[in-house]
Amino acid sequence: MTRFVENHVSPEMLALWLLELLLSFSLAYTLLSTGSLAAGVQPSVVNHALILALTSGTTAFAIGLYRPEVFRRTRGMLFNTALGGLLAFPSAWLVSKLLGIDANQMFGEDASWPLKVGAAWIAALFTTRLLFLAAVRSNLFVHPIAVLGPASAMATTIAAVRNGHEGFFEVVSGPVANNGPAGLRAAGIRDAVLPRSALAAMPAREQASYAAQGVTLETEAQFWERRLKRVDVSNVDAAWVAELDRPRTRPVVDAMNRGTDLVISLSFLIFTLPLILAVALLVRLSSPGPILYRQERVGLGGRSFTLLKFRSMCVDAETRGPAWAMQSDPRVTRMGSIMRRTRMDELPQLINVLRGEMSFIGPRPERPHFVEQLTVAIPHYRQRARVKPGLTGWAQVNFPYGASVEDARVKLSYDLYYVKHRSPLLDLAILFATVRVILFQEGSR
Repeated sequence: MTRFVENHVSPEMLALWLLELLLSFSLAYTLLSTGSLAAGVQPSVVNHALILALTSGTTAFAIGLYRPEVFRRTRGMLFNTALGGLLAFPSAWLVSKLLGIDANQMFGEDASWPLKVGAAWIAALFTTRLLFLAAVRSNLFVHPIAVLGPASAMATTIAAVRNGHEGFFEVVSGPVANNGPAGLRAAGIRDAVLPRSALAAMPAREQASYAAQGVTLETEAQFWERRLKRVDVSNVDAAWVAELDRPRTRPVVDAMNRGTDLVISLSFLIFTLPLILAVALLVRLSSPGPILYRQERVGLGGRSFTLLKFRSMCVDAETRGPAWAMQSDPRVTRMGSIMRRTRMDELPQLINVLRGEMSFIGPRPERPHFVEQLTVAIPHYRQRARVKPGLTGWAQVNFPYGASVEDARVKLSYDLYYVKHRSPLLDLAILFATVRVILFQEGSR
């Protein structure tokens, strides 16, 4: 658990979550102690305040309030914070029901009381987040990363660091970066990145001098995985692929994953059956053609299977052959546009999960036509087929819908990270992030 937190949660976001958790608990405790409940039977205030705080904190995490990129846009940050506050109380009510707690004890008889608490909580979060945003924009949380050697040789890594990590990472190159270990320490730099070949050629004595100054040396590949949670596709070699072939206790884990897939897919099918029937009827009424769309996709080990979806395009959508989906795609029906934004068109894929052709978590299943193209254009593309494709995945929650070879290269960097680092805790993080993706309709086309 500790290793997972270190690898997947930035210290700044963890500190902010703990601060806001404490703030939520203090606010809930104060209001529960002095609000409308004080006149009636006094409940266990501490327990109820803790439930409210943990539920609101988990809800905020689930909708992505603790991602560094949230702080890039003030309007989006404030909107997400307000939405988190609005969703916290229905979540807390559901948790109280599951725990067998009388909701009146937690929320009181006054119908306006939850709204008052929600407004106070949102206002408190606005304050902490605006202060945190000011700190980010003042570069108080910046981690300088030294790029050793010519910047032109590491252009891909520099671009990846600068794209979406403003306020948290700063690339340092040129004379400052190449001023030796003592120079890096004097500049307050503790991390240095260089090509694998350059690190291999560096004498052991020189490497030791960096370590003595408290400077960590990493190859580009190591830096991408540890800091960016991606794999540098251009630096994947035979040694990296060989790590995927190391013996692991996968049979037990795979059996557990299969059992989890069966339980969750059956539960979802039962729970969403009324929605599935309603969507099926609307698809039938909205445009001529079949309700379900069947399409060949590539699954585990490169084996093909038939993927099921609700039809979201007109029946003659691919008369000219397979094509990438586009923004405002004219082939998409009106009902199809709604389904794609809400991901309802993917509900029939629960049947693929039941059949064992897919899992809940994994790379997006791709079409054979595009797999052949991308295998030629992108090295190691077939390595993503080492795991079952999924309804959602690390690439799906970190990058919008891909519609080009370059997009596929970026998504592969996330897929390969998942193939190498997959674990129950990473799967749980992906499920939480999926809530955010569906809620905010990220990446839909």
